[in-house]
Amino acid sequence: MQENQKIMRNRIFYPFMVLIMMMLAGCSEDEPVYSPPDPPLEGVGEATVWVTSGNRNRLLEQDSDIIIYEGNQTELPFTAVKFDELLQQIEGYGAALTGSSAWLINRQMNAAQRQQLLIDMFHPDNGIGVSYLRLPMGASDFSLSNYTYNDLLSGQTDPDLELFSIASDRQDIIPVLKQILDINPQVKIMGSPWSAPAWMKTSGSLMGGRLRQEWYDTYALYFVKFVQAYAEEGITIDAISVQNEPLHETSGYPSMLMPAEEQNLFIRDHLGPLFSQHDITTKIIIYDHNWDRPDYPLLILSDPVTRNYVAGSAFHAYAGNVSAMGQVHALHPDKGLYFTEVSGGGWATDFSDNLKWKMSNIFIGTANNWSKNALLWNLALDPNDGPTNGGCQNCRGVVTILPGGGVERNEEFYALAHMSKFVKQGARRATSSSFASSENLESVAFLNPDGSRVLVVLNKNSSQKSFAVKYDDNIFEYRLEGNAVATIIWE
Repeated sequence: MQENQKIMRNRIFYPFMVLIMMMLAGCSEDEPVYSPPDPPLEGVGEATVWVTSGNRNRLLEQDSDIIIYEGNQTELPFTAVKFDELLQQIEGYGAALTGSSAWLINRQMNAAQRQQLLIDMFHPDNGIGVSYLRLPMGASDFSLSNYTYNDLLSGQTDPDLELFSIASDRQDIIPVLKQILDINPQVKIMGSPWSAPAWMKTSGSLMGGRLRQEWYDTYALYFVKFVQAYAEEGITIDAISVQNEPLHETSGYPSMLMPAEEQNLFIRDHLGPLFSQHDITTKIIIYDHNWDRPDYPLLILSDPVTRNYVAGSAFHAYAGNVSAMGQVHALHPDKGLYFTEVSGGGWATDFSDNLKWKMSNIFIGTANNWSKNALLWNLALDPNDGPTNGGCQNCRGVVTILPGGGVERNEEFYALAHMSKFVKQGARRATSSSFASSENLESVAFLNPDGSRVLVVLNKNSSQKSFAVKYDDNIFEYRLEGNAVATIIWE
């Protein structure tokens, strides 16, 4: 019997067979008659399991199936999952298709290499099923140049945005997006601007400054035209965030300061009404910055008018704690939560530590704090952590595009895959109990639209750990090696 299938050993007892010798003297006619023991319990199903280990011995590798039994008795640490008590709906898992990522995929790979990478990343069956992309609206700190969709000479203005154009995106971003959507038409796309056009800003530059209030109407139209222009390309923008990292401005790359009061005014009196006027159903997402300032989205959601235009709040992980998302949910449970950016990089190079941190915080942690998605930063970068456009000089992509078009899968790829390949769009998080903190086990459970069940478990211990899973009067056990993550799937 394989070690991972020694199920219920502590609760199944095999009686010793006693041979009654009738020739022994003194045997009474009232002696109880021997009855054979009940046979061992039979399994009621099987679960498949996929493992990635911190030592890289397993990289999204399928393990032996797990036998599921009737019952609920175990002496192991366990999580109890209630698949009839469902929570938030999942919209997808993925990363950002930055200008740099799109350029690498479109220009540094041949057609066969590009197609294989996109299948590996986005195909729901033959790949890891990435289902959500974040798209910079114009330049970011990972693009080939500085641009917006309405760049003018100094002193010029364009109140009606007659010169609006997404021509720059047609060079690399749109061609790659179309290839992705051919492979997986269900991929959701969120647009996020790093800056308004320079002529709308107090700085007169893409770097830093604020949006001038006299251009609030025009900038709202900018979002409408963005959604419409992409629709004309056959690409649906599912959501926009109003501003990437609105509490950060820098002279090093495109950025724009937008305090909560200003974002609230912009949405309430300009963007929200204009979306309604043009029948734009694209979701409006607020904040899009770190966990350490939940007061920002809370201020906007407390406005009784603005909140009607807002679908939810987005967070990054460069400061604060994931519990901030749960804090916002507690006060506004009718609004969605989204996790939209974190990057690995040269500041943290240990595969095992990175795997555990991302699973604990970004994937298991955000889901358990009500997030409807989880997105990493650059989908792809080169071996020099670029091309860069200011900003981070040692960020790591989900994959690295090597000279000649080869691909290196980084720890972010495997962490993402443990969710994106198995937790489908439309899945619902299931209510589940937590392991005791002393066990160093973390988990989250989902029910997919097709009825399949998914459990993602992280073992933060350095040594292997056995645990049990209870659901619907059934139970199974599994032993997971140390510093490893497992995704378990069953019907």
